[in-house]
Amino acid sequence: MFAQTPTTTSGQIAAYQFTVRLSNSGETVACKAGETLLAAIARTGKKGIPVGCRGGGCGVCKVEVLSGQVHTRQMSRRHVSEDDERSGRLLACCVYPASDLQVCAIGRLGQRLLATSTHQTIHSGQMR
Repeated sequence: MFAQTPTTTSGQIAAYQFTVRLSNSGETVACKAGETLLAAIARTGKKGIPVGCRGGGCGVCKVEVLSGQVHTRQMSRRHVSEDDERSGRLLACCVYPASDLQVCAIGRLGQRLLATSTHQTIHSGQMR
């Protein structure tokens, strides 16, 4: 699940863009190289997406990585135990995709993603 940082032959970080599928809503978001998963989700512009501290300390952006490779930075053990980390339950603000991913947002982030997706579907006339 954890990967090496991709580099070019000159040693610079390669410019990749990865596709992240949010299993809660079925939506996909593009995540640029060097961008956190939370930043990519927030960039969609949906109102009500909890972003919290953006530093790994508050735990509101918890996700479970279902498939794909990621890099992570340090997260608060108060919100992500060693077992959580081994199981792919991480904080989106500390996750950097290293491949295409499928993730399930859990906790407050998961509730808000599902709520905003349902709200948009109702207002687009797809749900009756």
